[in-house]
Amino acid sequence: MKPFLLIATRPEDEVAASEYEATLRLTGLAPEQLHHLQLDRTPMPEIDLEDISGIIVGGSPYNTSDEADTKSEDQKRAERELGELLDRVVEADFPFFGACYGVGTLGVHQGAIVDRTYGEPVGGIDVELTAAGREDPLVKASGVPDSFLAFVGHKEAVHVLPAHAVLLATGQRCPVQMFRVGSCQYATQFHPELDNDGLIGRIHAYRDNGYFDPAEEEALIERVSPVDVHHAAKLLRAFVEVHAR
Repeated sequence: MKPFLLIATRPEDEVAASEYEATLRLTGLAPEQLHHLQLDRTPMPEIDLEDISGIIVGGSPYNTSDEADTKSEDQKRAERELGELLDRVVEADFPFFGACYGVGTLGVHQGAIVDRTYGEPVGGIDVELTAAGREDPLVKASGVPDSFLAFVGHKEAVHVLPAHAVLLATGQRCPVQMFRVGSCQYATQFHPELDNDGLIGRIHAYRDNGYFDPAEEEALIERVSPVDVHHAAKLLRAFVEVHAR
């Protein structure tokens, strides 16, 4: 099998390692089947799409909607290189799955309006499939129910999808929770790679990044610890199972 590529933009070593390990565990891939590119610190290498099965983009503390003068040089480079990669991915209709930060990158690339209108606090939410979502091949292959719980925590989100994008799932506070362009370029606002321990680790890591009041850290951990989000992970596994080649 040709490997998948996980592109990370997490400057925090421990969080980046945890994201890679969680993606391995939840997809069932072996380490040699999931290459890990940390784009926040390493320029994009030459990537031949013929050599890989698909691309996964994880979450990030980066926000595409931030003012340009507030972005680090590494963030600007990562955004530019991801955009150039997406040019090729979309043109080739190549398998792509972006989680959280993937909404910003794929959304902006495709002409969506991404801003801070629909940010969500850290926690579990109800995700509802749309009629199109219930008929989507990847969603159907995953076996997720029409409504399931997932973890979120983001400052920006899609405000307006372009007309050619297909809305697959929605939420009460943030209306764009999952969409598709082409036949196999997907993005989720929620985190299918996060289980309870993974979210607690990120709460600790990002306590001072403005996602929540640091004084509420322990109370937040108590709230998220019992939330059952196992259905969300099925989408990531299905992406690998459907597109492995």
